[in-house]
Amino acid sequence: MINGALYQTTATDIKKNILAGNYEVGALIPTENQLEKMYGVSKITIRKAVELLVAEGYLQKKSGIGTKVISNNLFNKLSKAKSYASIVNEHGTLTKTILKIKLVSPTATPFEASDQKVLYIKRLYTLNGQPFIIFEHYLPNIAIQSELKELRHRSLYKILKDSGQEINHFKDTFKAVRLDAADQKVLQSANGLAMKRQRQGFDRAGNLIEFSIAVYDTNKFPYEIDYEV
Repeated sequence: MINGALYQTTATDIKKNILAGNYEVGALIPTENQLEKMYGVSKITIRKAVELLVAEGYLQKKSGIGTKVISNNLFNKLSKAKSYASIVNEHGTLTKTILKIKLVSPTATPFEASDQKVLYIKRLYTLNGQPFIIFEHYLPNIAIQSELKELRHRSLYKILKDSGQEINHFKDTFKAVRLDAADQKVLQSANGLAMKRQRQGFDRAGNLIEFSIAVYDTNKFPYEIDYEV
């Protein structure tokens, strides 16, 4: 029991570092020897902690290379399904670049009734250097305690959690669209067609606390979810 609690505590702390952006997606975490010294535990405890985070979809072990962070999403285990991000990561190097991050007026956003500004984040996702997703996020009621640039390496849901908000359930809608000229240029799309996804995140009281819009160039990589039966 003691060993079990110890490796779980170690895994929890490593996960906190991932969610806080201290270990960025695509980067290697410290080696086993380094983690042993950092936490003052045995090699077997570190290995169990890493195996747990691999099973949860946060880390990926690569022989001869090390252990890489593949996700900083609080919701890797929503169901018995392999997430889209995990599937994409298996096909190459997934990178996320923030194009814009700013506070905007709630006017003309889904949070018009709000009396405070909304955090707007626009990201570009690339796979092996090829742009294929543009994601725009709107987060209301965010308590900004630091400079916006300090939020760049935090996951979306870590930002929400730090503001005392947690997603309880999502609603997703999808449709085919024709890209506008600006998005077609960013995605370097040949035919200008894409899949549009609208995602709404609600808290336990049913309040909308996240609204996101994404366009996927599915010709470069299909939208795929691998369900476990």
